[in-house]
Amino acid sequence: NDYQHPRPLLDALDRGFCSVEADIYLFQGELLVGHDLHELKPERTLEALYLKPLRDRVKQFGGVYPDGPPVTLLIDIKSEGAETYAALEPLLAQYADILSVVENGKLREGAVTVILSGNRPEKEVAATTKRFASIDGRLGDLDSGKSSLLVPLISDHWGNNFKWRGQGPLPAEERQRLAEIVAKAHEQGRRVRFWATPEKPEMWTELLQAEVDLIGTDDLDALSRFLSSSQPQSQ
Repeated sequence: NDYQHPRPLLDALDRGFCSVEADIYLFQGELLVGHDLHELKPERTLEALYLKPLRDRVKQFGGVYPDGPPVTLLIDIKSEGAETYAALEPLLAQYADILSVVENGKLREGAVTVILSGNRPEKEVAATTKRFASIDGRLGDLDSGKSSLLVPLISDHWGNNFKWRGQGPLPAEERQRLAEIVAKAHEQGRRVRFWATPEKPEMWTELLQAEVDLIGTDDLDALSRFLSSSQPQSQ
């Protein structure tokens, strides 16, 4: 929930992170950012907190980071999916200059890749001929045959799939299951993330070693320190 930090988006980018997540509601015709309805404020729009600042950085640096990798903007839809997407799609089209786009079955990667989670309007997104967003899948989608252009990311609840909570060693059978999930997703051209993972280095170590692509956290400093210390030292 990046928007709950003092400087939404910028707190994450200052630490070099390449993915942020924003919860949105369609409320009185506006796409507002917040986890619950009572948190919504008219000035806290998706455009003001995320899309405009991202475009400003792309104009300044040529990308979100100078010579850096693309950034993933996960948009977790809290209101009704199809109705929200009907408002979101034309807004994203206004930012075509910075966004990844899928058209005629081909991907053109931009500085920012948008993936929709939460109340996912999968049918509506799939029907969009020139689309600036894709869908966040679930583990079951690994056996669905869905295109990786439509479902490029597989996400699921850690606790619904694994018993280990970061205490003691990860059981061998769970480590094997994790490895198989990641290998299958990567073979299909998809990335992997789990949500509701314990905020501790023991968990992050296992996710990193298993080559899980996205690690979720609200403790930016702790994960930043962990990842920095985990990088191989240059000779």
